Amino acid sequence: MGEPNKKVLCADGFSLSIQAKYGLHCNPRIDDAEEYTEVELAYLSEEESLLAEYRNDAYIHVPLYSYVPVLLVSVILAKHGGIVSGEVPNGFLKNFLPKDKK
Repeated sequence: MGEPNKKVLCADGFSLSIQAKYGLHCNPRIDDAEEYTEVELAYLSEEESLLAEYRNDAYIHVPLYSYVPVLLVSVILAKHGGIVSGEVPNGFLKNFLPKDKK
């Protein structure tokens, strides 16, 4: 499975891990999909109310957010000022790029 994506840092200091690959809570559940519609989030620097319904409390050590729609994650990233650093899964933002850039 390769290394996880580096944690994303937003302009206002909010940070989180965005992952999508085989064995994780994403859709599709494969490595390096051309496009992901849902991703797994963890290691949020603070609670985010927009994610409440996706919280998966089966994991004791760290709150995990399962099958979070990419569109919602994009809204959250914009809410926090956009990405300053870090990595998102390949295929994560494909829906939001102009057609000539896909």
